[in-house]
Amino acid sequence: MRRFHLPLAILCMTAGLTTAAERPNILFIFTDDHCEQALSAYDPTRITTPHLDRIANEGMRFDRCYVTNSICGPSRAVIQTGKYSHINGFLQNGFAFNGDQPTFPKMLRKAGYQTAVVGKWHLESTPQGFDYYDVLKGQGPYYNPPMITAGPNNQPVTRRHTGYTTEIITDKTLAWLKETRDADKPFMLMYQHKAPHRNWMPAPKYLNWLDDVTIPEPETMWDDYSGRTASASRQTMTIKEHLNDNDLKLSGYGTMNAEQRKVWDAAYGPKNEAFRKARESMTSEELVRWKYQRYVKDYLRCVKSVDDGVGEVLDYLDKTGLADNTIVIYSSDQGWYLGEHGWYDKRWMYEESLKTPLLVRWPGKVKPGTTNDDIVSNLDFAETFLDVAGVEIPADMQGRSLKPLLQGETPDDWRQSFYYQYYENPGAHNVARHYGVTNGKFKLIHFYAYQGKAIDDWELFDLEKDPNELQSVYGNPDYAEVQAQMHDELQRLRTLYEVTDDDPAARVRKRPAANRKPQAKKAS
Repeated sequence: MRRFHLPLAILCMTAGLTTAAERPNILFIFTDDHCEQALSAYDPTRITTPHLDRIANEGMRFDRCYVTNSICGPSRAVIQTGKYSHINGFLQNGFAFNGDQPTFPKMLRKAGYQTAVVGKWHLESTPQGFDYYDVLKGQGPYYNPPMITAGPNNQPVTRRHTGYTTEIITDKTLAWLKETRDADKPFMLMYQHKAPHRNWMPAPKYLNWLDDVTIPEPETMWDDYSGRTASASRQTMTIKEHLNDNDLKLSGYGTMNAEQRKVWDAAYGPKNEAFRKARESMTSEELVRWKYQRYVKDYLRCVKSVDDGVGEVLDYLDKTGLADNTIVIYSSDQGWYLGEHGWYDKRWMYEESLKTPLLVRWPGKVKPGTTNDDIVSNLDFAETFLDVAGVEIPADMQGRSLKPLLQGETPDDWRQSFYYQYYENPGAHNVARHYGVTNGKFKLIHFYAYQGKAIDDWELFDLEKDPNELQSVYGNPDYAEVQAQMHDELQRLRTLYEVTDDDPAARVRKRPAANRKPQAKKAS
């Protein structure tokens, strides 16, 4: 049937936009818990990720991309809305995202973009603002995932799939690009992986990859937490104590079928038997080292499959000529610990979990092989997507478009400091609630609640002298002036972003967020 193009053309002219052919397609590639330490564009010591590196080599690598709240669901809600957790209402995992509030996919769709999301959603809600969605149910397993898509009368239906989840998500993404999308419209596609989220179950083809390699240990793996407040030692995320047999592939098959189990047992059976024979004679230190190698290799194996999938999608864009007018953005919901401080997981305002990868390729707009050291954030993603599409950015969004940075120009009033807040306590891994400010040189953190009780623990780090954040200098007279300045800046940002002392996590836990429409101020 012949399509009628006039409405879109009129829409573009009315909105003051360029024509559909001139507006760039937007491909947002997103992973779960992928840290800079496992992406060779940032750190080549553990793994080579040639396809993700292509985005950096053909575009820009951001070296200081901070997240507002280092945990999965809240990060995704920030990206959807361009607003901090206390504004968008999704403060911690277990909340339900209020999809009725304004989001960037809705705005792009209204402006004539075809919008789609494939893969991990993890917002405890049905995706809104998308022409097409096919998303994992909840967290989603690594094998044979149930996925939710729109069925008859646009009602969500769950369909089961057979295979490895990372590969299934890539196949569905390519199928949408090849078969479903409307070639007469620009598209915004969110291609979102579960990997490398816990419990790090590799694809069949990578079950024995890295067996003959020893992954280097991070220099802080044996941290004793003596240089910080009690919060650092109260956590329950150490490789030594808190990885379970399922994490370590000593038990459990997840959702595998009989054929998949057979392949799994052929790979892990001999390795596990060798470990069990050696375990009785292992020292405590040797056992930790074995756990680290098992954990980090499985994590890297999961990353390897993500990299393969990204390569397939990039190759398709190149082959079809879509790459010429498509901005490709790669990021993850936050950073992650690959043994730093003896940990796995995220949540902290410390560097490894505060920072997340950000790579952007935009042919003709971004100079290949460039890097950027400005303070940017997942708070800025929604504004950036709107800006590159020529859509007006709502005044109540709290981030800023990265478009000028991508084109090599940093505005004079770009932010020089950054506000962070984490809410999930009581909760998994026992990380105290905390907030803080960093300017890249110094970092001030306030741990304010633990297990339902108020605490008042402060940490200050000199990031240039102590990049691993091993020794707090809070209360050190040599840093009195810096400490006062950081306190002032913290209060300035809390006022700017309308943060109150009344912690909203205590008031709305497990209830859907209200549809709030604050007049939040822009970042500076």
